[in-house]
Amino acid sequence: MKTAAFLGLGAMGVPMAAALARRAAETGGRVLVWNRHADKAQAHAAEYGTQAAALEDVGQAGVIFSCLPTSADVDEVIGQLEGHLNPGTVWVDCTSGHPDAAQSQRARLLTRGVRFLDAPVSGGVSGAVAATLTVMLGGPADEVEAVRGELAFAGKAVHVGDTGAGFAVKAVNNALLAVNLWAAGEGLAALGRGGVDLGAALTVINASSGRSNATENLIPARVLTRDFPPTFGLGLLAKDIAIALDVVGGVRGSAPVLAQVAALTRAAAQMIGPDEDHTALLKLVEQMNAQEIK
Repeated sequence: MKTAAFLGLGAMGVPMAAALARRAAETGGRVLVWNRHADKAQAHAAEYGTQAAALEDVGQAGVIFSCLPTSADVDEVIGQLEGHLNPGTVWVDCTSGHPDAAQSQRARLLTRGVRFLDAPVSGGVSGAVAATLTVMLGGPADEVEAVRGELAFAGKAVHVGDTGAGFAVKAVNNALLAVNLWAAGEGLAALGRGGVDLGAALTVINASSGRSNATENLIPARVLTRDFPPTFGLGLLAKDIAIALDVVGGVRGSAPVLAQVAALTRAAAQMIGPDEDHTALLKLVEQMNAQEIK
């Protein structure tokens, strides 16, 4: 597309839009950026060569990317943009949204001749900076194939099913993140109470069958260091695992472990703080065990 737009310049949106700008510089295109706080869009334009735009001007883009906190936020922006959209535009929503919302958003936008794809991402801020994100695409296969070349921030793009499937996979993926993080925290807290060197314990675990991204990357870099850098909020993790339970309920499935960890994550978001990094989930484990994981 000659003109793309990116809506939402949070921790993920800034580097994702920057990746689009690098591609546009190579192909002679341009990237419009919008954020609720206009100063963020202006700062992005100054640093990355994008163009800060008013929301009503975004409709001139051939492809619109959004990366907002929730599907409700996307609904709000769609409402503000509806009268300014052009038929033939493709809306690619990278929000960690709700599958049901994807269905209604697609139906709503199709009345304007705009195609909607749910396309949440995984890989964190580091993956966004490196443009190696995994994108989970939900929607008709021909529309997914048509947009692949526009995903400048992706290292891998997987078509996982029809509309809403991308959001469903993302929610379950993040629910598994919470499960792995919580379980590892419980185990390490017990080892710590027993006087075990937790760095040494992680060396063993990460060479053995108990390893996960939580033990290999998150806990060593964020928990043992007591750093907890605010990249992905604990409140958003609680939101995502709640969506995963809606997915389970929607197919009349059973997921008692996910349900228990969802309750614990929700409690942690309330007690520790929703804006704390998601790895601060383990601060609740620490409180329950009177043992820091360090």
